[in-house]
Amino acid sequence: MDWSLLTDACGPADHLPALLERFAADPAARWPELMDHLCPQLDTAYPASWAALPRLAQIAAAHDGTTHAVPVLSAAGAIASCAPGPGTVGGPLDEFATPLGELHRLATGALSRAADQEQYVLLLSCLLSFEGVEVWDRCLDGLHTGEYEACCPWCGLLLEVELGTDLPYCADAEYSLPGEPERVPLRPAGPDRLGVPAAQLYARAVADGWVEVARAVLRLFGSSACPDCGTEFVVAVQVAAARGFGVVVRPV
Repeated sequence: MDWSLLTDACGPADHLPALLERFAADPAARWPELMDHLCPQLDTAYPASWAALPRLAQIAAAHDGTTHAVPVLSAAGAIASCAPGPGTVGGPLDEFATPLGELHRLATGALSRAADQEQYVLLLSCLLSFEGVEVWDRCLDGLHTGEYEACCPWCGLLLEVELGTDLPYCADAEYSLPGEPERVPLRPAGPDRLGVPAAQLYARAVADGWVEVARAVLRLFGSSACPDCGTEFVVAVQVAAARGFGVVVRPV
């Protein structure tokens, strides 16, 4: 491959093979430098980014079963999340299906060895990226932190969504009066009422024994209401909308 004919975030990518080898030797330390070139802000990919996927799959395989594999999978997952969705004929998900399949296999194995909930959610995001699942490959962070922001679909009130408490709720995120803001209970979705990709996320978390993540999925794809105007909404739809995404919940 003539890397000088490809570009990354900094221009011609002829330097990239050397950078990838430095990354292979120490993924965690070199991750920020690599991503500055291949996927800045974790939301933009370049021709060289896609071309790097086969080498990233090799590096991930070399580190399989160790903690070094996680930053490699994370780097590849960020790149894959920038691809157009499946069904885009000739798109990166088709062109690089082989390395993406290998990365998916490695991420699946890494999930069973996740060190903590934060790492487990990160690997779930990677898995979705390698599958071409849009939106939620970038929006699962709240399953770990227990917090999201959303907006009321009717009055536009900025809402604080709390998933990680014993009594999940939505509240006015900008409340400034004395006392506590009104908390509207969040009603979790039933496991049998989940659509795509929520059902897969829930089943995976249950199978892997991550009960708190499974519970957070039910809450994220549940419903609540605006504490100001009373408008009811699906939490996941408004969370995604607050991050600039459109309709993202498909029915069962």
